[in-house]
Amino acid sequence: MRTYSPKKGDIQREWFVVDAQGKTLGRLSSEIAKILRGKHKPTFTPHVDCGDYVIVINADKVRLTGRKASQKMYYRHSGYPGGLREIPWREMMEKHPERAVELAVRGMLPHNSVGRKMFKKLKVYASDSHPHQAQKPTVLEL
Repeated sequence: MRTYSPKKGDIQREWFVVDAQGKTLGRLSSEIAKILRGKHKPTFTPHVDCGDYVIVINADKVRLTGRKASQKMYYRHSGYPGGLREIPWREMMEKHPERAVELAVRGMLPHNSVGRKMFKKLKVYASDSHPHQAQKPTVLEL
């Protein structure tokens, strides 16, 4: 027997909608990353992007446990000396609530070119509406 490895034409992609309202950020992100990678399929191959598309709605209603809501910080650096910027969780949720979910999922995907392709299949929206009705996404309960 030979090991099956899916080709580009063999991959069937689906669209899923996930409602993030009241969900914990880390648990939600790990389930989304699993679907983006394709680990829920029997044809999963680590070096091939065989995952599905995921639409996340209500990203502004995601929550954190414990005291992380007041302690969690997001960091970025400009590359210049003294260029470290930090943004608290609450400020991130006020300005860019979808970015918090995107950063959490991106950290759980592979850090290579395949992971970057997987990340492009994630669509995050702060409200409960999205422009992907034509793809007929199925609701995914996590």
